[in-house]
Order: sequence, then structure tokens, then C-alpha cells
Amino acid sequence: MSRQNYTFTSESVSEGHPDKVCDRISDAVLDAFLSEEPEARVACETFATTNRVVIGGEVGLSDQDKLHEYMGRIDQIARDCIKDIGYEQDKFHWNTCEITNLLHEQSAHIAQGVDAADNKDEGAGDQGIMFGYATNETPALMPAPIQYSHAILRRLAEVRKSGGEPALGPDAKSQLSVVYEGGVPVGVSSIVLSTQHLDEALSSEDIREIVAPYITEVLPDGWISDDTVWHVNPTGKFVIGGPDGDAGLTGRKIIVDTYGGAAPHGGGAFSGKDPTKVDRSAAYAARYLAKNVVAAGMAERCTIQLSYAIGVSQPLSIYADMHGTGDVAPADIEAAIGKVMDLSPRGIRQHLQMNKPIYQRTAAYGHFGREPDADGGFSWERTDLVDALKGAV
Repeated sequence: MSRQNYTFTSESVSEGHPDKVCDRISDAVLDAFLSEEPEARVACETFATTNRVVIGGEVGLSDQDKLHEYMGRIDQIARDCIKDIGYEQDKFHWNTCEITNLLHEQSAHIAQGVDAADNKDEGAGDQGIMFGYATNETPALMPAPIQYSHAILRRLAEVRKSGGEPALGPDAKSQLSVVYEGGVPVGVSSIVLSTQHLDEALSSEDIREIVAPYITEVLPDGWISDDTVWHVNPTGKFVIGGPDGDAGLTGRKIIVDTYGGAAPHGGGAFSGKDPTKVDRSAAYAARYLAKNVVAAGMAERCTIQLSYAIGVSQPLSIYADMHGTGDVAPADIEAAIGKVMDLSPRGIRQHLQMNKPIYQRTAAYGHFGREPDADGGFSWERTDLVDALKGAV
């Protein structure tokens, strides 16, 4: 039997964190190419440091003239991202940092394994394993520690960007240690927040006074008590932030992006990758399937694993684990999954409407646990597969 009484910790990072700046730029480049061509191929990586952003990787459009045209837009795409995040520091400013674009055309050897031809269905863009997870401990069917760590930073970003809290800077990290009793989250034993601030005179106590009301606002009632330990800017001042304070790189926050360590991760990052790449699309599909299993009442917790080989269309394996909380046998869930959804790369993209410019919004505050958007964004958070799953078991 799994443990019922314990404390579990997860962290989040803000949109101004150096790695998240890079994730945002990579996904903005992806969205730009998908806006031109839904089947565009993109594998975009970004590196950021003091006064410099370097963008590299592979891109492909069927129209070569359009490809060269879009290459010329990369500089402005990066600057627009940095500006929206809020960086206007002397050593990292959206208007003055140097942008180096090293993107080039997609490898023909990779393309030949992925492209559909001669009546052969499109293959996976790479080998690998992908996991999806859901739990009924929060309304979004996400683990509470990561869900509320994200919520804290999203709220602080809102008040910073609205002008309500002008002392706050873009770079921040949160961390929550959540107490579970009887397997249910009931409180927070410690709260850690490190946030950049623009006024050097502010102390850690001053920053806590600013942020505490917003943290209290987003956490469930009663979760903060007199015993909760607070660590706000525990090292003292945090004025130099973003890529000027620490270099950033696309794809370096994969646990923040997913389940905060509460579930396995296959190892592949998401940002900057078009949805033919199963690192991204199949991980989203696995989350979609796990969430629908839990939403259907078949389990309180569910982990789904999918595996693929490059150039091969269908998954090599489907694995389900209900962690002892399920009313349906895992083998029956595995069989049902294969009946209710085409898990080929093309099948996933079509089912979840993924050939759209919907990815920039995923780059911060988690790829999961978000509300589905009318334009198809976060489609993998829908629970519209419940009836089909029930009918298939």
C-alpha cells in the first residue's frame, strides 16, 4: 500500500527565469512557422546570456522562398518575447541585446524517417518513452505541489505586468512542501520564493510583505498556518536577474514543465519542437489519456507510458499504472486506449488539433493543468474522451 502521510515538494520558475526565456523564444519561433504552414518542421534551441541570445536548430517549410523570409523574422520574434517578459536591464534589454540566428534547413535524413510516402503512414520523429500522469488531488487533476507552485508565480507575474507591484522583476522561483494526510494534500509546511526586485534598498522582509498576500490568495484556505516556514529571498538581494545573472537554455526545466517530480519523465524536452516530434506530442497525448482515465472515475491516480521508434508510426508499447487506486484492470485500460485514440504522430496531431500556433503560451507555468483554449491551445487538457473510455472497457 502506498504511503498516506508524507510531505512532497515541487518547484516552479517564472517566465523571466533564464531557461524559460529560452523556452519562450523557441516556442515563439515554432508558432511563427506553424502560422505559415501547419506541417512546418521545427527543432529550435535558444541560448541566452549577458546581452546575447543565440538561436539554432533545424526548420523546414515546403516553400523555400517562405523559409528564407521567415528566417529574417527571427531577430524580431526574440526581441518581442524578451520585451513581453519585461527585460529592460542594462545588460539584458530587449532592444539592445545581440541576437544571433543559426537556424538552418531540416536534415533530409531525419525527414525521410518522418515523412509519409508510398502509402506509408508518417513515422515518429524519434525513438523514446513518454509519460502522462493525472491525480484527483486538485481540480485540474494535477499534483498539488507543482500546480500551486505555478499558481504563485503566475499571480506574481500578473501583478508585476499590470503595474500593481512595480518593485518585482521578471526572474523568480517558487517551491512548496505540501503535507499529505490520508493521501490528501492538507497544508504547506514550507514556502520558498526567490524573486528579482528592482529596488536595491528592499530587504527580504520587505519582499515577503509584498508577495505574501498573493501567495495566500492562490493557496487553498487553511493551507498556511502558524507552523508554515517561509523563506523569501533567503540569500538577500536579488536585483541582477535573468540571463544577465545566469545563462539560460531551452529544455532545461523538464520537471517544472510536467509534474514536479510526482511522476516519471521520459527525458525529452518540449519547447521548440513541432508536434511531429513525439517527445512533445506523445507526452501531451499521454497526459490527455491519463487525465481522462481519472476524470472517468476509473482511478484516483493514473500513469500512462508510450514508446516509439523513429520512422515507425504506431507506439511500440502502451503501459498503464493506477497505483492501486483503480476500479479497472490496467491491461483493460491499455487495450481501451488503443481503441479510442490513434496514437500515431499524425493521429495525435489530428485528434488534439496540434498543427496550430499554440505553443508559445505553454513555455512558462507548466504544459499541464491549464484550461483548454477555444483556439485549440491546451487541447490535451480536455476530458472529452471519458465516455469513449468507459465504453471501451
